[in-house]
Amino acid sequence: MPRPLLRLLGLALLLLGASHPTWAETPERIVSLAPAMTEILFALGLGERVVGITSVCDRPEAAQGKTRVGGMSNPSLEAILALKPELVVMTTDGNPKHIADQLQRLGIPIHVFTPRRLSEIPGGIRELGARVGAEKAADTLARELERLLKTPPRFAAGEGPKALFVIWPEPLIVAGPGTLIDDALTLIGYVNIAADAGTAYPRFSVEEALRRKPDVVFLGLGHDRDNPRTQRLLQRLAPAGLDHPGRIVSVGDALYRAGPRLPVGIVEISPGQDFGPERATR
Repeated sequence: MPRPLLRLLGLALLLLGASHPTWAETPERIVSLAPAMTEILFALGLGERVVGITSVCDRPEAAQGKTRVGGMSNPSLEAILALKPELVVMTTDGNPKHIADQLQRLGIPIHVFTPRRLSEIPGGIRELGARVGAEKAADTLARELERLLKTPPRFAAGEGPKALFVIWPEPLIVAGPGTLIDDALTLIGYVNIAADAGTAYPRFSVEEALRRKPDVVFLGLGHDRDNPRTQRLLQRLAPAGLDHPGRIVSVGDALYRAGPRLPVGIVEISPGQDFGPERATR
């Protein structure tokens, strides 16, 4: 029998063998298809209800024993169905639409988390909380982020230090417009030197980055200074005086995800020091 027919037969048998999922007001069996969604669900105190996660859901530690159903872009429908979920939580930032369509055709209830901008996240958390019966916990989590969003910027608009946030050192990929990182930089009052790029995560030449004279460079998670790629980038930045203490800052991945650790990420990039006597001129 051809492989596609075998796969369809397998899905049919799973559906016949499973109790058909219904729209549960308080779903007890939840599959998360995105790392940020997994973090939010656990932060809402719903870890015991989460029965499946993706291969890239690495936080929190308590999630590591959950069943893996594949990647964000290519989860296994068979693996999801085998878990008999009452709800599958997805995001528009990483989960393809055709996966949502397939799940709906199979009768699997889904919740799609749509916010992508920092100001939209509290509302998205509240919507998810209402869907899973955790309104109070969701409101508490949303309020924490809202308090940060109301914090006055450290610098006047357009007058803050110029910042570059490195997503990948070689080739140089940076955070551009329309990203949580750009929103966080703007919230504090930094001037993101890649804010005028045409894409969310543009590729820059080191020469172009230096031409824009950043005052501070943030190195995202995974780019420790002993990594050869990072070392080569730092060597090329050094002549511009960026090797001065406080001008190259290593940070984690909290701003990479629309989850409960966003306040941590905002604090990480908040200035706690000046940028040295070699601060670039505008």
